[in-house]
Amino acid sequence: MIKYQGMEFQTCNNVYEPAEDTFLLGDNLMVRKSDSVLEIGTGTGIIAILASKKAQSVTAIDINKYAVECASSNAESNAANVDIRLGDLFEPVIDEKFDLILFNTPYLPTSEEEFVDDDLEAAWNGGEDGRSVINRFIKDLPLHLNPCGRVQLVQSSLSDVEETVAMLMDLGFEVSISARERFFFEEIVVLTGQLI
Repeated sequence: MIKYQGMEFQTCNNVYEPAEDTFLLGDNLMVRKSDSVLEIGTGTGIIAILASKKAQSVTAIDINKYAVECASSNAESNAANVDIRLGDLFEPVIDEKFDLILFNTPYLPTSEEEFVDDDLEAAWNGGEDGRSVINRFIKDLPLHLNPCGRVQLVQSSLSDVEETVAMLMDLGFEVSISARERFFFEEIVVLTGQLI
């Protein structure tokens, strides 16, 4: 059980346990009352549930079926109205658009030798350079944002933050680092972008 921002959240087996990167995003959410919000990789549902306390609507996605069950249970116990779906990145919202998209990305560089085939893998495995999921996400991001839509994503310095900023700017986003926290071998940042 985790207590955070006045609420209680159950942690679950086979689901990424909220950590420093989760709370860095949670402490720096930029949700507006009128927003339709999408969270990708919801895990225990903490970020989606926090967003639902402010936003007009929240949809949350996870590729891990245990995470979908865990987030659903946490949403119910916190009386949060969140539409939680199973799927990979934008697949469950193929024709939908949102005002704000949130993603604590799988950003750890992971070689084939380090690969562990379990339900938690998708939460942290970013491929050889830490960017395999980040690049797929950014490529499809504009298709799912309303005009002047926004994105907040969490990333590590281990997976080339500058490359992410450059990719977002190439797609027409104005980008800033809205939060950062240094750990002994990396810096975690929250990137915030707005379509202009």
